[in-house]
Amino acid sequence: MRAGAVAAGTTLMMLLMSSPALALTRDDGDDPGPGLNVLETLGLYVATPIVLFLVIAGLVMVLDKSKKQA
Repeated sequence: MRAGAVAAGTTLMMLLMSSPALALTRDDGDDPGPGLNVLETLGLYVATPIVLFLVIAGLVMVLDKSKKQA
């Protein structure tokens, strides 16, 4: 119980004392590209990992050389 309280207190103090990221301030040489639309975002962060998982799982199943248990 004491360890949990110390960990929670430490985390809370770190969050309260940390400075903001200042993400709205542009730095010299900062050149952001154009944003992604909804379809591109879903394709990049949802469809691509699913497809990669299916390809890797399929390759593992096809190239499995162990004997099948009957």
